[in-house]
Amino acid sequence: GEYLKSGNPLPAATFEQIKECDAILLGAMGLPAVRWPNGKEMTPQIDLREWLDLYCGLRPIKLYHANDTPLKGYRDEIDFLLVRESTEGLFAARTGQATLDQPEANDTMRITRHGSERLFRAAFNEARKRRRKVTLVDKANVLPSMAYFRGIFDEISQEFPDVETESVYVDAMALYLIQRPHTFDVIVTENMFGDILSDLAAGLVGGMGMAPSADIGERHAVFQPSHGSAPDIAGRGIANPLATILSVAMMLDWLGHEKSGAVIRRTVTQVLSNPAHRTSDMKGSMTTSAMGDLITAGIVNSQ
Repeated sequence: GEYLKSGNPLPAATFEQIKECDAILLGAMGLPAVRWPNGKEMTPQIDLREWLDLYCGLRPIKLYHANDTPLKGYRDEIDFLLVRESTEGLFAARTGQATLDQPEANDTMRITRHGSERLFRAAFNEARKRRRKVTLVDKANVLPSMAYFRGIFDEISQEFPDVETESVYVDAMALYLIQRPHTFDVIVTENMFGDILSDLAAGLVGGMGMAPSADIGERHAVFQPSHGSAPDIAGRGIANPLATILSVAMMLDWLGHEKSGAVIRRTVTQVLSNPAHRTSDMKGSMTTSAMGDLITAGIVNSQ
């Protein structure tokens, strides 16, 4: 990777090129063994969120076929959007230092009014495109910063009287996502809570190979699969390409080509309607290229 060649995972010249773009499509990145000297993984995707102020993380969770959920006998629809604050929260502490010779280590959760207000407005606007319900996830019963977060949510909710709201503690949400995922429409939460819950939610619909994502700001947006680079299967041709393909659909939506994005999603639905069309992560045997060819053919035939 770039770091192994230059010692910098995101060189200034590359970032300057990125700033000239509206939308950025990222492939899966990151290697567990490639770390900074302090032991932390290199995360240029988080750098991009902070440097480009991509505050609104969108993680759509959709079950395309009932066979793909691990919830035994579950037949209700799973189709919700997790909206994650992507520039603040506990991740704001990632530049701090902690060494083993210290008696303790502390990380500070950063919640600002500005960051919270714009996040909540984005979540409510997304809900207006869907089923008009927003669920706040926090830990307001323990953390003062989360009580502050909830208070701002309650204020902003008054601007959207047509949208139903509820507030749920994060530990309870982990339970409810398993028990009744069909009851959620838009879920909005802090950065690290969103990071954890979005992976849990992906497991409800087939795994990380079915988890597209977007990180959106006022000027730029980054689209990428939620999963990592999976070095354990590199070069074997068995990775699931659908998270990337669905991320492209999100990118087209954001660029104003909603009809094209809808074509991709309809094609994915059609392809997955056949239980034989599954890659290994979804208990199938289809190769990456075979799945890609099916999606490509479906898109071409829909024109």
